[in-house]
Amino acid sequence: MPGNEGDERLRQEFNEWAMAGHGPQMERHHLNIAEQTIRRMALKPGERVLDLGCGTGWASRIVARLVATGPAGFGQVVGLDISDEMIARAREASRDFENLLFVWGSAEKIPWEENYFDKVLSIEAFYYYPDQERVISELFRVMAPRGRLYILINLYRDSPYGVRWAERLKVPVHIRSAQEYEEMLKRHTFEEVETCLIPDETPTPDDYKSELFTAEEMRELRRMGALLISARKPNFRTPPRGMEVY
Repeated sequence: MPGNEGDERLRQEFNEWAMAGHGPQMERHHLNIAEQTIRRMALKPGERVLDLGCGTGWASRIVARLVATGPAGFGQVVGLDISDEMIARAREASRDFENLLFVWGSAEKIPWEENYFDKVLSIEAFYYYPDQERVISELFRVMAPRGRLYILINLYRDSPYGVRWAERLKVPVHIRSAQEYEEMLKRHTFEEVETCLIPDETPTPDDYKSELFTAEEMRELRRMGALLISARKPNFRTPPRGMEVY
């Protein structure tokens, strides 16, 4: 069981989200930008993929279909989430998948071996992690040499609408700029670090109602897009925990 105070706060919050049935709502809200990001990942059959902050596993299932059996072998997807209730729902909805595994655990101490994943996807989760630097270190550890990382977030400093939404959350979040995220990944020796905006092509009806946004504000938020941060791990094999590189 994840043990630090920050993890426990997130577990409790997202367990409440799961029990309130927010999983399908999260999928509807993020499906368009997620599909655009997954296309950019250029997934191939046989690849190993980590879905970090997988929630109810809707994106994991999309990815699992794309990396399934092919000439390169049998691809695998691992979904990791801090919420045991989310993981339970992900497992229930994914019983027909033979190449999909869901794990309850902390992003700050990923329960997986070194140099394993060819690709990492994280959708609308990264700003929740209390120690983002530690999470980046863990991702570096579990990624294969030359593996690629894709972090997609709607909450970033350059978006005034996302910042407004953050004020309503019950847990602390990080609000960083695209430049700050680029610098963070470069500090951890990631290569080919890039950021771009992924506009949300989901139509906004004229009768859209929200406590936070008008219909026109929602259209503008979607036009502005989510921030996609991508990077590549160098051609370097991370040593097992407890070993040092000299």
